[in-house]
Amino acid sequence: MKVSGKMTGAEIIIESLKREGVKHIFGYPGGVILNIFDLLYDDKDLKLILTRHEQGAVHAADGYARATGKPGVVLVTSGPGATNTVTGIATASMDSIPLVVLTGQVPTMLIGNDAFQEADIVGITRPCTKYNILAKNVNDLSTQIKEAFHIATTGRPGPVLIDLPKDVTSGKTDFVWPEELDLRSYNPTYEGNKWMIEKAAHEIAKAKRPIIIAGGGCIISEASKELKELAEHTKIPVIMTLMGLGAFPGSHELSLGMLGMHGTYYANKSVQESDLLIAIGMRFDDRVTGRVEGFAPHAKIVHIDIDPTSIRKNVRVDIPIVGDVKKVLKVMNKVLKEDVKEQWGEVRKAWLKQIAEWKRERPMTYTHSTDVIKPQFVVEKIYELTKGDAIITTEVGQNQMWAAQFYKFDKPRRLLTSGGLGTMGYGFPAAIGAQLAYPDKLVIDIAGDGSIQMNIQELATAVIYKLPVKVAILNNRYLGMVRQWQELFYQERYSHTNLDVTPDFVELAHAYGAVGLRATKPSEVEPVLKEAFKVKKPVFMDFVVDWKEKVYPMVPAGATLDTMLFEEKEKKAEKKLKAVK
Repeated sequence: MKVSGKMTGAEIIIESLKREGVKHIFGYPGGVILNIFDLLYDDKDLKLILTRHEQGAVHAADGYARATGKPGVVLVTSGPGATNTVTGIATASMDSIPLVVLTGQVPTMLIGNDAFQEADIVGITRPCTKYNILAKNVNDLSTQIKEAFHIATTGRPGPVLIDLPKDVTSGKTDFVWPEELDLRSYNPTYEGNKWMIEKAAHEIAKAKRPIIIAGGGCIISEASKELKELAEHTKIPVIMTLMGLGAFPGSHELSLGMLGMHGTYYANKSVQESDLLIAIGMRFDDRVTGRVEGFAPHAKIVHIDIDPTSIRKNVRVDIPIVGDVKKVLKVMNKVLKEDVKEQWGEVRKAWLKQIAEWKRERPMTYTHSTDVIKPQFVVEKIYELTKGDAIITTEVGQNQMWAAQFYKFDKPRRLLTSGGLGTMGYGFPAAIGAQLAYPDKLVIDIAGDGSIQMNIQELATAVIYKLPVKVAILNNRYLGMVRQWQELFYQERYSHTNLDVTPDFVELAHAYGAVGLRATKPSEVEPVLKEAFKVKKPVFMDFVVDWKEKVYPMVPAGATLDTMLFEEKEKKAEKKLKAVK
């Protein structure tokens, strides 16, 4: 559709974003994109959220996208502005998050001349974007933006980058909005092969010890209803990856929680003893499988994923099904109800009994204390007080694993966390993005004292835009997960993991105009949380926790899932040591 009158490239960008339904942009200004920022000065429909760092802008857009399912949009300048986005782009790429990142660039005639604030951001981000474009002609801008949103949000989602030279954004042309796109080389497969779906359904009917593993693709595809229907109809227990938490209700009787390096005993045990593994929207990451050669040794594997390159990439697969998870599960559920007639309760009775025994044998627990705050206790209290009805973001490390283990996610898009890249500093700006998307929801970042300092400057963003994000800092004065590995595998040689100088987070919050609270003993945890949840301002909660606490269970790197370390082994070792002394 053509709009009368010439428009500049900058005007075309703004109009195109509006055509795509964009309401919020996260960004930071700079010289070569000032003409775009100038248009935003008077615009009533597009709101730019000025973060304090470009990495923070991308993580905030990422959190916005994960919470809503809509693409996040970023606008930054050239050179260092563009290169500062790379960590956020790689984070989104690993976790299949739809982003459109617009970067400024020097004029086309200067590209390659090492001009001021020039960087080859297209070349730099090629490995971590789903697609990227160097805009060379103002006449192509509207089509390129439409392509960017289409590619970012379809198939397996991911980040798309458009690099915008100054002369392209200042050039003029007629605005033509393409109603349709013709991308001949890009055709994601949505409908699964019906014969393979039927074959998988008949394997489900035969299996005595089946397990479902639900990954992030179940959430991306909005397939929670179909997943629950499959599990309840066939009486198959459901395990989730870190990215899949919330795809199936964590409090459901068929839920076994998370599997993998820090998964539950009964989840890992079930995988290793299963005879059929139905993997849905997941990619068999190494933290999930442990040693691949020993993964699910007795099981046939059904793998459903929209990305054909993820199937058979890491593990053997017996029945591959390429397609959209929601569409595939709809067909599979129909086949199981109409063509496969089984008394599932009887078929699964012995298997469910065995899993119940494993649950009783080793529940997810920790050693409680009345003297020092246990980090798991803080997470449990957050769950208890929110009744699971909050959006939880995390940083990366021990705080992330404790949140995954002790907060039951019953709904999708309630856990926002960096899974694949494991990006410290992700959780706080992601919480800002989620809070912007849902101003009336309680948004809590569960953080470590190391991770929170990676993007702590974004507290200014939360304060300025009146976003009442709550940050629960599990302050153990260490880079906790790295310290845990040093203790277990490096003879307690704590090389550069002791954070000798940690800021006073309460005073720091006050300096930014936010609220700061602190708890130093277990009895103070609940009052601090209640006070924080009442306040309609950003809050930093400093929970001074037991520095020695570790995340258990733990599968050592390179071991199989049934080789797990548990807390009581550590306690027995301590008792032996005391006896010797």
